[in-house]
Amino acid sequence: MPEIGIRLFDAMISTAWEAAIRILLVEDNPDLAERLSERLRGAGFAVEHAADGETGYWLGHSENFDAVILDLGLPDMNGVDVLNRWRQGRRQVPILILTARRSWTEKVECLNAGADDYITKPCHIQEIVARLRALIRRSAGMATPTLSHNDIELSPASGSVKVAGKSINLTATEFRMLNYFMHRKGRIISQSELLDHLYSQEAERDPNTIEACVSRLRRKLGRDAIKTLRGLGYRFE
Repeated sequence: MPEIGIRLFDAMISTAWEAAIRILLVEDNPDLAERLSERLRGAGFAVEHAADGETGYWLGHSENFDAVILDLGLPDMNGVDVLNRWRQGRRQVPILILTARRSWTEKVECLNAGADDYITKPCHIQEIVARLRALIRRSAGMATPTLSHNDIELSPASGSVKVAGKSINLTATEFRMLNYFMHRKGRIISQSELLDHLYSQEAERDPNTIEACVSRLRRKLGRDAIKTLRGLGYRFE
């Protein structure tokens, strides 16, 4: 993509306010990993990076992610082995294979092993973002790109929210939190889980910001939209 096109696209996705989605990127090419991580964070994803298969496996095994971008040609443990071990361990996270290998047999092998999608390099960041959105929607049982619950509608692509048909203004953090809640309607979500999915590991984390953001969302959505469960966390009713 020409440099001007890249800058224009970065400006566009930086205002799109993507969901508070935590992504694990397992990629051994440092330049590609840095560029891809930067662009995904610019789109609002919280990204953790692993440069080899062993580290990637343990991160995916021990921590919770909403989706994984997995390369195949990795040091220490190749991507297919990482994929197989996750699925054998009943890890259900959506997995997007991103690789330079173009053999259809390898694609079939990965899909049969439990991968959810497969992209060959080189590719456009727009396609990766779109496919990640689709994977996460499907894993949450949502077929349409617009999320809705009672009288609340949220569009991850356009960054818009409506309550009873009227548009409301949210900050970027409020939007990401609401998007995360709407992907997990009825589930108890702890404060630490929200911190993990709203912010990357490198970001400064303050539990007080979570409480303040929940309070602001209640004022904008209705006081009963988010329930506090003492000692457990929150639930989007």
